[in-house]
Amino acid sequence: MATTNVNIRMDEKLKKQAEELFADLGMNMTTAINIFVRQSVSYGGIPFEIIRRDGFYNDYNQQILKKSISQLDAGKGFAHELIEAADE
Repeated sequence: MATTNVNIRMDEKLKKQAEELFADLGMNMTTAINIFVRQSVSYGGIPFEIIRRDGFYNDYNQQILKKSISQLDAGKGFAHELIEAADE
């Protein structure tokens, strides 16, 4: 199998933390990135859920959204007409 080089930029502190983590798992950064890319290709996307923990996507709002989804799935939702704000 032919290989190619890939250059990426990352925060120096993050790189150090990742190298330490991967070393604890018995691999280097190259192996870890190859695993991630292979899983992404196999999965057809990012192989895990990506959630922002700040702003709108904080834990509190995520809980409310999940509760609302559960209620809709249980048939407890109500249809409403879309009301658009008038341009002023």
